[in-house]
Amino acid sequence: MTPSLQSISDVDTGIEICDLRSTPAFFERPSHPHNLARNAEALRRLAHLFAKEPESILQELVDLAVEYCCADSAGVSLEVPTEEKFRWVAIAGSFASFLHGTTPRFYSPCGTCLDRGSPQLYRVSKPYYDYLGIQAEPITDGILIPWTAGNMRGTFWAVNHHSSVAFDKDDLALLESLADFAAIAVRHQAHEAELLRQAEISAAAAMANELAHQINNPLQSLTNTVFLAAQGGEQSKQFAAQAVRDLADLSARVRDLLNLPFTRS
Repeated sequence: MTPSLQSISDVDTGIEICDLRSTPAFFERPSHPHNLARNAEALRRLAHLFAKEPESILQELVDLAVEYCCADSAGVSLEVPTEEKFRWVAIAGSFASFLHGTTPRFYSPCGTCLDRGSPQLYRVSKPYYDYLGIQAEPITDGILIPWTAGNMRGTFWAVNHHSSVAFDKDDLALLESLADFAAIAVRHQAHEAELLRQAEISAAAAMANELAHQINNPLQSLTNTVFLAAQGGEQSKQFAAQAVRDLADLSARVRDLLNLPFTRS
């Protein structure tokens, strides 16, 4: 029995979406033949990768969703509040070419999922792709799982292009676990990026302090030669030429200072 989905708006958006836990028909779907140990194996792989290659964890998450669930594609979407968009930061399967692409925050199944704060069951047809200006296969069955990591939010999604009942409750359980790992991975990456940024700022500050000392010498020399050139006399041209050289040296050092990371706009 296929659940009755309701569109997120009154116009033909091409999106049909409903709260998964409020859709009894989803839980009445017959279970697919799953390996009973698949969830444990997936989580074991993730734990191993997180310890060895944490930078690869997001891609492994979506790869596992395609491998272990009936998904043609899976991905992690990250909300970008300042741009009112979602960015696809990891994708596997049929939508892989859209990696790092964006969708609008207020015209997206991901936005509805975050607004409702619970897993969503959804379908997407051609009108939505026409709105985005892209070519893609319709989504005949899809699941969205919301995740939160500090002040960052997003969704973990899995889609099928060929069946209206591709996913079952066991797939939901695994996808929710993968979404939890996505939140952990995103938070970890943000923490690592902040540590790197702080290290770069510290290094830049030390270099700026050194350059400030280096700037003092040509600045003092320039002040002196300009003063002497202004006095006139037989050596005024020599002092003026020296002032030009001091100014060039000073300008080069100032450019170095302006190119430090924390001085860029």
